[in-house]
Amino acid sequence: MWNMIRKKSSVRGGRRAEEAFLCRYPAYSGTAVLDRLRGTEYRHLDAEDHCYLDYTGSGLVADAQLRAQLTRLRSSVYGNPHSDSPSSTRSTALVEAVRDDVLRFFRADPDEYVVIFTSNATGACRLVGEAFPFGPAGRLLLTQDNHNSVVGIREYARNRGAALGLVHLNGPEMRIPDEAVLTALDRERTGPRLFAYPAQSNFTGVQHPLDWVEQAQRLGWRVLLDAAAFAPTNTLDLSVHKPDFVPVSWYKVFGYPTGVGALVARRDAVDELIRPWFSGGTIWGASALGDWHRLDPAPGAFEDGTLNFLQLPDVSVGLRWISRIGMDTIHTRVRCLTGWLLDALGELRHGNGAPMVRVYGPRTTEGRGGTIAFNFLTPDGELVDERLVSRESAAAGISLRTGCFCNPGAGEAALSLGVNQLATPTEATMSTLDDYLDAMGVPNGGGVRVSLGLASTFADVRRFVDWSVSTYRDRVPDRAGLPPRLHC
Repeated sequence: MWNMIRKKSSVRGGRRAEEAFLCRYPAYSGTAVLDRLRGTEYRHLDAEDHCYLDYTGSGLVADAQLRAQLTRLRSSVYGNPHSDSPSSTRSTALVEAVRDDVLRFFRADPDEYVVIFTSNATGACRLVGEAFPFGPAGRLLLTQDNHNSVVGIREYARNRGAALGLVHLNGPEMRIPDEAVLTALDRERTGPRLFAYPAQSNFTGVQHPLDWVEQAQRLGWRVLLDAAAFAPTNTLDLSVHKPDFVPVSWYKVFGYPTGVGALVARRDAVDELIRPWFSGGTIWGASALGDWHRLDPAPGAFEDGTLNFLQLPDVSVGLRWISRIGMDTIHTRVRCLTGWLLDALGELRHGNGAPMVRVYGPRTTEGRGGTIAFNFLTPDGELVDERLVSRESAAAGISLRTGCFCNPGAGEAALSLGVNQLATPTEATMSTLDDYLDAMGVPNGGGVRVSLGLASTFADVRRFVDWSVSTYRDRVPDRAGLPPRLHC
């Protein structure tokens, strides 16, 4: 009897909470189509009682996408596109149709942009890094807030003698001042130069100004705009802002297929790239005895081997799925839920009045997306170990992310680390990541990240907040028995 009464009380409390949420965020009501899709196309979430809060890690696949794939694969025979057979030409036609759909999704002029298919956004970044004409007169400028896949481009630049620059994050909102970017861009004006930054941080959700693209280009820079975290819930209009290189991973936008990404690039920028090798699928012709090769024009010159021709058409399926729902609808839902969750986390208190959570980045929805990074705090203000949060959230059926999120610069800024603390580790002195953290005097290996997306609901964010209160309020967790950190 008592359990039944408690359950009814919880339902009434949930209804009251949702009514208050809708009063504060009335625009959420206009996204009701996503609730219907949650119950049909994403019903496995509720069937498993799963609270999914890792959309920056990956989107979720809808049943409709899988049905479309099965229908296509059952309908005909598809073969390796590198031929003129019926099965090959059929595959080629589908692949070219996907290119057109990608350009439409980004509102990119096909006379100005080309779509190069890769395995993911990381593969797209690698293509740019290995082929960009860095040299002693050139320069690579990065923002401190960048995914490792972008930061890694510096190794190509360094190995070719190019100068390296870094624009630092600033303040509690972990943004970058416009004047700092402009000063760094205006510092050198000779040689091939590449400026790379994310449209949206995969760590804090900060959305960096798209106007930087035009400002950099006016000063003679090529611009790589990382859209991997931005594209799933925001419109990127390449007819308005025209970066030279745009990496994207499609599974982050609509869950499936994995292993398929793209580099959307301006044709004049691609013409400046110099591929350091050739392979099957990239050449007009080659000779082993004559020791020569000639590359195909883009995109073929950059698509090594055989494309994933059986799954590439699923990108078109996903793009049509997003188009039918409407990116504005997805954006509105994520904005409303993010605003409520930020408010709720900011209000959490221990019994002694101390805050339960430290949020990294903006505390409002202004200039940010649906990714929130934070750490839980003990009543004494100490950080709760992120490994414990990972273990206990998993046990509660909650999927979130912990660690540094492959964004070392933002993680260093969040934990207020200075360059003097960040000595290069050696295997002799620091064999584990924990050794390195101890040497820096850092109590945590990063933070906790929750991120919202297409299938998120108010019930998801309220469940997470309720779990946070019941798990960490007035508690000083014991670190004993936690596994060692093997990597960031």
